[in-house]
Amino acid sequence: MAVLNINGRKVLVNADPDMPLLWVLRCDLGMTGTKFGCGVGICGACTINLDDAACLACQTPMSSLHTQKITTIEGLQGAEAQALKAAWIDLDVVQCGYCQSAQLMAACALLKHKPDPTDADIDEAMTPVVCRCGTYPRVRAAIHQAAKARKS
Repeated sequence: MAVLNINGRKVLVNADPDMPLLWVLRCDLGMTGTKFGCGVGICGACTINLDDAACLACQTPMSSLHTQKITTIEGLQGAEAQALKAAWIDLDVVQCGYCQSAQLMAACALLKHKPDPTDADIDEAMTPVVCRCGTYPRVRAAIHQAAKARKS
């Protein structure tokens, strides 16, 4: 048994210590906003925030979790999140949508640590999340727009 801090609430889960957090979120807790992509840590579809840093849930075993704050797309809140969501809609970032929860999670972690990111900062932070539709230019523009909105 483990007690996790997910989206600001304490959640009791009974999972094998080697089980990836992704499966606990999706299968045990029904939180399907965090997507399964590759399962080996190369696509980024399962990106969540762990203590406000982007993290791959498919590569995070339950045994590595202790008191960390886990944030999923279902619980994404705050000024960065609101600015990003507005920019995502304004710039029509989404195409197929599969990677978008991961894109937003990675972008939110970036803005928490770098409120005025450069293109290079954005590319580095967003590279782990693969967008098969290729909306990278719109993702970058939305992150810049959100950063600018936060300064206003």
